[in-house]
This record gives sequence, structure tokens and C-alpha cells, in this order.
Amino acid sequence: MTSALPQALPYALIATDLDGTLLCAGDTVSARSYEALATAREAGAQHIIVTGRPVPQVRHVLDDLGYTGLAVCGQGAQVYDAARGSLLHSVSMDRDLAEVALGKIEAEIGEVYAAVNQEGVDAEMLIGPGYRMWHPHLPTVRVARRGDLWASPINKVLLQHPELDDDELTRVARAVVGDLVNVTMAGEHTVELQPPGIDKATGLARAAAVLGVGGESTIAFGDMPNDIPMFAWAARGVAMANAHRELVAVADEVTLSNEEDGIAVVLERLFA
Repeated sequence: MTSALPQALPYALIATDLDGTLLCAGDTVSARSYEALATAREAGAQHIIVTGRPVPQVRHVLDDLGYTGLAVCGQGAQVYDAARGSLLHSVSMDRDLAEVALGKIEAEIGEVYAAVNQEGVDAEMLIGPGYRMWHPHLPTVRVARRGDLWASPINKVLLQHPELDDDELTRVARAVVGDLVNVTMAGEHTVELQPPGIDKATGLARAAAVLGVGGESTIAFGDMPNDIPMFAWAARGVAMANAHRELVAVADEVTLSNEEDGIAVVLERLFA
């Protein structure tokens, strides 16, 4: 009598965005999603969180999850080892370049409001005049002048405009400075400038290489246009029901919303 061969994993790596994807209201992960990820890990799959948030704004989520793996943070600029509490890789943004990019954008559409995420595991988010923080539970420091934003190394700039919506601000910024920096929409009221060549795909590829996994073995979940590069890198991209239309257009599948455990629905089917 021959023994049964082990069943191949549907995907060796599960990459999940946080806001609007894995997280529910209040920065929480539902019990169902937690269990679905645990089942996938028990089957042999690995899980990487891939988020636009920098490390200081995501550590409380990782702690609540008991997460000890790698996390791609800061829109791909940071690879963080949660078990050791340290950065494996980090890319800072040239502050002179950031100022030039803001100046060019403002020459086109008038004043924009700016904030920055500083570089480092314990760094701060600085908020310039006029910028409104839409996630008040995340720690921030308000500064009096635009110039104060450049006091220490940064990994990205966040933009808002008093009149233009996110889509239009992204379109204009990309048209004006897309050859200088990477422009992406990461969430509602969150248009960002990153160093050229940095996005979620580059960060995920770097973290996955540490784990010995490639894009051909990866399934990715997301909800915003900043997840498009990650979907292009992964073998399968799953958009949430609440996802931005640009991500839905390139997704292989659309699941339920984050509040309806859309990730769990897919993982339960794959790793039952």
C-alpha cells in the first residue's frame, strides 16, 4: 500500500495590505481572519503584511496579532523584522528632492498641505500647516512651518489639497513630478510621494527573497491603487469589495469587503 503524497500548497506566500483589507474598524483583525491566516500557516504558507504605514504606525497592530514575521512598511521603503524589532532594509527619501517636487506641484495647482513620515523604527509623523490627519488614533507631531518637516531623514511625503480630490491630486502630481518621484494613492485623503523606484512590489520582492519565495507562489490582497504593483508582482491579486476601481480593474478576483472578512473567505477556500 502506497502512502499519499503531500498536497502542494496553493500559495506559499500570502501578502496582505492592512487598512481597508485585513484591518476592520479600530485597527482590529477579526477572529475569522485571524483563524484563516493561522490555518494557512499551519498548512505551510507564510504571511507578510505589506502596508503604506511606516513601522511606528504599525507595530501596535503587529503586537496585537502576535505577528513575528517580516513586514513591508512605508509603502515598500522598509522591511521590518517584527520578531527582532529591527529594520532589515530601509530607503530614505532625498529631502531636497521632496522640496523640489512639492514646489513643482504647487506651481501647477496652488498650495498643498504636507506631512512626512520620518525614517526609523521610533520615528515620528510630522504634520505641516493645513494638513488634516484622518486617523487620529495614530501618533503625530504638528509643526509650525513647512521647513520643519525636513529636520530629520524621511521616507515619504503625504499630500492634501484644499479643493482637489484624491484622484485628481494624484493625476496632477504624477503628471508634474512623476519623473522625479513615485506618486501613489494609498488611501482616502492619502496621496504620497516616495523615492523613485520604491513601491509595494519592490519591498515585497525583497522580503519574499529573504523567505525564499517568489512572486509565482504569492497571493496578494489589497484595496487601493498603491497595491497595483504588488498585484503585478504576485501570481494572483485579490481586491476587496471596497477597493478602488483602479485596483479592481487589474485584480484576478474580487472578494467581500474587509468588514465582511473578505480575506478569510478566500483563504478558507484555498486552505480548507
